[in-house]
This record gives sequence, structure tokens and C-alpha cells, in this order.
Amino acid sequence: MITAGHWLSECGLDRIDALALMRELADIPHARLLAHPEFTLDAVTTARLDAAAARLRTGIPLAYVLGWREFHGLRFAVSPAVLVPRPDTELLVEFARRHLASTHPARVLDLGTGSGAVAVSIADARPRAEVWALDASLDALAQAGDNARTLLDPSRPGGVLKLRHGDWFAALGADAPRFDLIVGNPPYIGAHDPHLDALRYEPALALVGARPCDDGLADLRHIITAAPRHLLPGAWLALEHGYDQATAVRDLLNVAGLDAVHSVRDLAGIERISAGRLSPPTSAAR
Repeated sequence: MITAGHWLSECGLDRIDALALMRELADIPHARLLAHPEFTLDAVTTARLDAAAARLRTGIPLAYVLGWREFHGLRFAVSPAVLVPRPDTELLVEFARRHLASTHPARVLDLGTGSGAVAVSIADARPRAEVWALDASLDALAQAGDNARTLLDPSRPGGVLKLRHGDWFAALGADAPRFDLIVGNPPYIGAHDPHLDALRYEPALALVGARPCDDGLADLRHIITAAPRHLLPGAWLALEHGYDQATAVRDLLNVAGLDAVHSVRDLAGIERISAGRLSPPTSAAR
């Protein structure tokens, strides 16, 4: 048997990842480890930690090793079937909170829902909202449905998520309603982006999409072009995009006829989401 402090120093991991494994798999929080590094690990716990550390050293994301990721204050189950939720994507939830009144019902559509992190977080923050979530992956939809059932109150006025499978708006069907807000974190990484190797354990469909292209904008173009037909007058479309794509996405939103087009910066000051509004109809002159 070895001590917790010895395992921590010899595991070959970044300290933050090693501490997370110690907390989640050995039930030893950081404060206890600092106070008692001599705490002895039993053989079963050591084996569990070693196996998890070996997976991390291959590049598998910590969220997949643990099976969950926190997002907007909620713990979402995640697997290699879905993209690991990132803190920057919480901007979409905050956008929804600002543009949806808590006391009024609304319809929201989350495009490419993955784990359901955005859709469930919006539904949690706005219980009266009816939230639709679509994805091209059936495995992702199953994960989103499980998270919705685990994290949402089944008695919420807006009901549980309305899950739809298919290629963007084609998943909705001809009788689908128009929406008060459409949000999404679609694939936006270029087909030959050098960062893809570091993301090799995450689903390619969520990264480069079914329409891979050099600039990563194919799905964003498709969504923005089609979105006005699915928005109510005065409703917003808000989409996450790459760190260097804000200008291109704003141009697409303007070409699609949306107004009040603008971008929102993340905590690092990067323009991370861009949004536009479908103009309300103008009153006829008397």
C-alpha cells in the first residue's frame, strides 16, 4: 500500500487532474490531502486511481474518465458520444436568461444539443420555457434525455425536453412551431485544423460536422440561412463559433436579414457567440 501523497507525486498527471481523481475516486478532498498526505490508500482504491490515471495519460478527457462534467452549476453525465461541455458555452445559457422572461412561457430550440447541457440549463433557469433539443446523433440524444430526466423537475410548467433526431432544422418536421429563441453550439472547426489531434477522443461530428470544410463555417452558414423561417418576429438566434470567426458569422447574420447583430465576449475577451434578431413586422403607415 502507498500513501495518498506518494501516489499524487508519482502518478504522472497534472496536479489539477490528479487532485480531481483523488477527490472523486478515493473520496479524499484537497484540504484533507494537504493535512494528511500520509493517508494510506488500500489496494482497490490504488488500482482504481492507477487505471484512471493511465487513461488520462493517453489524452482521454477527464470528463470521460469521471463520466461527468459540471456546466452552469449542474452535473451532466458525459461519454465519448458527446462533446465535453466547455465553460465558454455557458454564454448561450446566459444569453437565454437575459432574453427570456422568467414569468412567461416561451419556445426555445437548442441545435446540436449533445449532452443536453445548454438545453437542460436553459430549462432549469426558465421553468416555463418549452425547450426543444435536436441532434444528428441518436447516442447524443439518449445522453441528453438521460440528463434531462436526472436534472429537471418533471413537474416544471414547460415539461421535459422535446428531443428530435436529424440534420438541423430538417429534424423538426413541417408542423413544428416557430421559436422565441434559437441557440446552438454547432461544429465550427476546420477540417484540417491542427487542434483536432488534441480533440481526437471527442466526436468528430460535433467538431467538424457532417459538412467538413476548411473554414469550419459550413454548418453555421446552413443554420443561419435557414433560421429565419423558424423564428418568431422579434426572436433571437445566438450561436457559438470559433475565436476568429465572429466577423464572418456577423456577416452571415446580416445577409440572412437579421438585425441587432452583435457578438458577446467570453471571460478571456474573445468574441465567442454572435446573435441576431428577426425584425418584428413594421406597422403599415396610416
